[in-house]
Amino acid sequence: MKAGKVLVAQGGGPTAVINQSLVGAVLEARKFSLVDRVYGAMFGVKGIVNEDFLDLTQETTHNLERVAATPGSALGSTRDKPDEAYCAEILKVLIAHNIRCFFYIGGNDSSDTLRIVQEFAQKQHYELITIHIPKTIDNDLTVNDHTPGYPSAARFVISAFAGLNLDNRALPGIYVGVVMGRNAGFLTAASALGRKCRDDGPHLIYLPERNFDINHFLADVKRVYDRHGRCVVAVSEGIHDTTGAPIVTTLGQQAGQMERDAHGNIQLSGTGALADLLTDSIKRGLGIKRVRGDTFGYVQRSFLGVVSDVDQREAREVGEKACQFALWHGASGSVTIHRVGNYSVEYRLDPLVAVAGKTKVMPDAFINSSGTDVTDAFQLYLQPLLGSRMPETFRLRAPIVPKVLRK
Repeated sequence: MKAGKVLVAQGGGPTAVINQSLVGAVLEARKFSLVDRVYGAMFGVKGIVNEDFLDLTQETTHNLERVAATPGSALGSTRDKPDEAYCAEILKVLIAHNIRCFFYIGGNDSSDTLRIVQEFAQKQHYELITIHIPKTIDNDLTVNDHTPGYPSAARFVISAFAGLNLDNRALPGIYVGVVMGRNAGFLTAASALGRKCRDDGPHLIYLPERNFDINHFLADVKRVYDRHGRCVVAVSEGIHDTTGAPIVTTLGQQAGQMERDAHGNIQLSGTGALADLLTDSIKRGLGIKRVRGDTFGYVQRSFLGVVSDVDQREAREVGEKACQFALWHGASGSVTIHRVGNYSVEYRLDPLVAVAGKTKVMPDAFINSSGTDVTDAFQLYLQPLLGSRMPETFRLRAPIVPKVLRK
């Protein structure tokens, strides 16, 4: 790398471990004499074009370590998805500040931004290294075995459904929990690992990798309810029908209240609409009164107390490896995680185009034949990512006393 400054930014949804990647990159970059300063851009690419920078060279190591252990995006984030004109403005600022290395921590849109900026820099003969540091709770980045942020969010989903199952067992009824995941069902699928006993929920799991039919759904719920007297359901926010239309739109057309996000997509998170529509369908279609639903929403992303130590370690290491690839080897690309052995990982640098704008979904081997549950293969995949021992649930095992009056 040519002597100059390093810039780090965070994009997309915050996670429980994204600050580990930030601090890993900052501390590693500060070791190199050719690095003049390490800047952090406030609120992602928006902060770059506005020149809203922090000089992280002057931050104490002690405080950086405390920030690393704190969920959420310490630099702030953005949902801006830059086009070519936007990326041209980004490069203009990078040149003005003599920034020679740009690390962007984020998902596939973030990697695509780097790809465009890198192409512009090459056309202008400006020596610039761009490295994408992976992050997303959806676990949907291609090439990667898994993505930092996902294991900790999975621990939250597992713990939440284990608790909801206990609640539902105490006061039987039907419960529907909607989990993040527009195109990939990895996070919703994690709910299965909260089960301990044979009749534990979630009894049904619906993923965007399979088409959803409301009539089949009601039949599934009735079958489970008739068997157990209760039913816990985990649903991905991105479930869709055979045409690809989100179920939240097909069920909610009569309401006329479909919101869209900053990218023009149907708003799936945070509205509670899907949970309400599904529970209403159950009440009307099955005549069951005790039906409740929740939308987990943002609470999954940066929840304190459920962080996976494996996730923390790997999030730190991808930040460190980004610096090493850039400053030792002068290479641009996307840092990727690969599983080896019983459970270990190695880090590679893949071309940005291998990740940019692409989405990984759950493989067929992880979804059971009925499309309403996961397989043992998925559980074996996720288990080592969860880190230290998960909380356990227990049941009373005392024998039943024979009835005297009501035999």
